[in-house]
Amino acid sequence: MKIPVRIGTRKSVMALAQTEDIANQLRAAASELDPEIVRFETVGDSDQVSKLLPHGGKGGAFVAEIRAAMLRGELHCAMHSLKDMPANEETPGLIVAATLARDPANDSMVLRKGLTLDELKASRGKGYTIGTNAVRRAAYAKRLFPEVEVIHFRGAADTRIRKLDNREKQRMPDGGEVGPADALIMARSGLERVGFVDRIVHDFTPQEMLPAAGQGIVAVECPVHEWQTRKYLALIDDPKARLFCDAEREVLWVLNGHCNSPMAAYSTINGSEMTLSASVLDEAGGLFIEATRTGPANRPRELGRTVGLDLLDKGAAAIIEKTRPE
Repeated sequence: MKIPVRIGTRKSVMALAQTEDIANQLRAAASELDPEIVRFETVGDSDQVSKLLPHGGKGGAFVAEIRAAMLRGELHCAMHSLKDMPANEETPGLIVAATLARDPANDSMVLRKGLTLDELKASRGKGYTIGTNAVRRAAYAKRLFPEVEVIHFRGAADTRIRKLDNREKQRMPDGGEVGPADALIMARSGLERVGFVDRIVHDFTPQEMLPAAGQGIVAVECPVHEWQTRKYLALIDDPKARLFCDAEREVLWVLNGHCNSPMAAYSTINGSEMTLSASVLDEAGGLFIEATRTGPANRPRELGRTVGLDLLDKGAAAIIEKTRPE
């Protein structure tokens, strides 16, 4: 008799692709399992006009409803993009039981037809608009293209590209509109999963745009007491991704950031050593604090704490407080 595993997920094309990956890996690891994908339309999916902050940030918009279903016993586990999971809080009764091998962590640029990257660079962005909902990407965009206008731009990956191509404006919570966008900054991993990798005109290096903590990592969360589920999820847990997760999220924990904080953290492993870089920026891109450390790869949280404290010593708290909602 097959063992059911109910996996909760958002219903976007990208979320479903990520969750199907989890299901396939579980089937390959344990043939007795029968994964079932349970789709949720979260408030962040149904409301594509508002900024995420009124919904409790990414955690409230994309995570809270699925977590509640797990705690009610309706799901065995749930898929999350690790970068969307709040790191400055814990949810009692839940645990990240698996992290899948990291996909490319970098951000990429997509342009409307008729515009070239050379034109955008030569103009320093003047007269053009870049669409993003991520304050981190907005801050880095202003550093790279100082005269560009960054506009609030929401939607699933495929929806955003459709809006870009159709020159659609983005409706705003106050009833107004912005746009249309000339360019988008999006996660390469997401573009790959929804089949739009051919639209990428530039992959940002970590030196140009440091990724969000956990970007490119799919996390599987489950109730702490679901020991059988945890046993099976351990079979698909990627050791390197787990180390990246622990180091980068520790930085966010130390900084006590929030969803409106332009913060970044990215780690790499070379042999037995891990190098971790993290940054805090103001949304306008004018203030920029960065810290990099190398340490033992098997002590990721310690490295994350050290880098986080370095940023605090350099004045990161003042930038974070400035962006904290009242």
